[in-house]
Amino acid sequence: MMKSTASHDEQLYRDIFEAASDGVLITDLETGNVLAANPAAAAMHGYAPQAFLELRLPAFLHIDSQPDFVRFAELIKQGERFDVLVQHVRQDDTPISVEWRAVPFQYQGRACALALLRDVSKRVKAEDRLQQRVGVRANEQVILLEISQTLASELDLRPGLILDQLGVLINYTHAALFTIEDSALVALAVRGSERLENSMPFRIQLDGEESLQALFNGHHPIRVADVWSNEPPAEFLRTLLENGAAAMLESVHSWMWVPLVVKGRLIGGIGVAHTERTYFTPRLADLSMTIANLAAVALVNAELYEHAQELAMLQERQRLARNLHDAVNQSLFSAGLIAEVLPRLWEKDPVQARRSLKDLRRLTRGALAEMRTLLAELRPSTLTDTDLGDLLRQLSNAFTGRTSIPVEVTVSGEGSLPAEVQVAVYRICQEGLNNIAKHARANQVRLDLRLAPEELELQLNDDGRGFVTSELTPSGHYGLSMMHERAGAVGAVLTLTSRRGQGTQILLHWDMQEGL
Repeated sequence: MMKSTASHDEQLYRDIFEAASDGVLITDLETGNVLAANPAAAAMHGYAPQAFLELRLPAFLHIDSQPDFVRFAELIKQGERFDVLVQHVRQDDTPISVEWRAVPFQYQGRACALALLRDVSKRVKAEDRLQQRVGVRANEQVILLEISQTLASELDLRPGLILDQLGVLINYTHAALFTIEDSALVALAVRGSERLENSMPFRIQLDGEESLQALFNGHHPIRVADVWSNEPPAEFLRTLLENGAAAMLESVHSWMWVPLVVKGRLIGGIGVAHTERTYFTPRLADLSMTIANLAAVALVNAELYEHAQELAMLQERQRLARNLHDAVNQSLFSAGLIAEVLPRLWEKDPVQARRSLKDLRRLTRGALAEMRTLLAELRPSTLTDTDLGDLLRQLSNAFTGRTSIPVEVTVSGEGSLPAEVQVAVYRICQEGLNNIAKHARANQVRLDLRLAPEELELQLNDDGRGFVTSELTPSGHYGLSMMHERAGAVGAVLTLTSRRGQGTQILLHWDMQEGL
């Protein structure tokens, strides 16, 4: 009875062994021979069952996977499990991915391994494809980030840069960037054939609101598999491009229009073409739309920057006009009054007339210096091309003309300064004199400039009311903060000394070795 039960159990295990859908192997740990294998293991490798039993383990292991089995027998003998994903080779030499799970096993009195093999080729290929897609997407995101940073860093509009950045992600044959002006598409930049690039600039007149709506397309790209087909989008694009941009159709089939939209308003678009039919996939359309959105922002930013520049120029002209009115006009008006009464005054009171003549000379010299200062503002190169001592004398004469406060200017030594240092010194001195005019109530100002090779020291002293430096607040002394910033920008050191009732001293020191 016991023999019958054992025989029944053995047959049951044999049936399970034979019916298992995964491959099952018993291998000799000493020889590597396959001692037993179920039909699934043989079929997995493309062998007949008997032929598969005649193989040794290395016969169906891929050469790249054989190093994984160097310690196979050792681990199994130690009673450990052996789990690994390796490459096998079928009888027809095609590779398959196989998952191994092996445990120690006694078979026919020998130390063996019982291994469960599962063909996971489909899973591995799917994972590889997924990993590739993840890698492609990650690379696209990196490129999009770089494109975003590149476009965001450009305040001046460079239309060609937008098309070049698009070309990093999307291979095209022709491309054009358009803006909309007066119901027409105006090409800002093109890339492609020589004939197309030589056709710049060109305009494509639109057929009213209907064409604009078609190009807007709900803020979605228009993909045309073959622009020469009879499909409505293809016919629309042919009609559009043949009217001024026929070169965009040469030698191409696939076409894609990507709208540039800001706050629901169509401001332009990007047209790209390729020689292959059905080239522009939904994924390429999505990427193009992302770049188009970045390009739309870049176009708007460039427009805002241009307006800001125009506004800055207008404000600068208004500032110069105010200065001209406040300083030069008043000085000349006063000079004119003095000149008018001077002949009669000379007859009545020569001493007073001489004093008035001195005032007239001061006013005209101040007005002339003020005009030269304003011209320097209009021509910044003047600040670097003119000798620094002459610039400071000019500033001082203009200051005296405005305020009637005399300035004693002393310039000693010689030295050549970098342009940015000379401009910084000029601006610091200009701001210092402005502060004296506004706050100091001074009677006398002294300006000392000492030059040496690769070194400079400037002192600006007034005998005004002074102040307690510890009571300074940043919000109330913007001019002083600007002077410190200008000095720091060129590596100079600015020191401010003042005491109430004893005037103020500004000391500026610059050294080539310590500065630039």
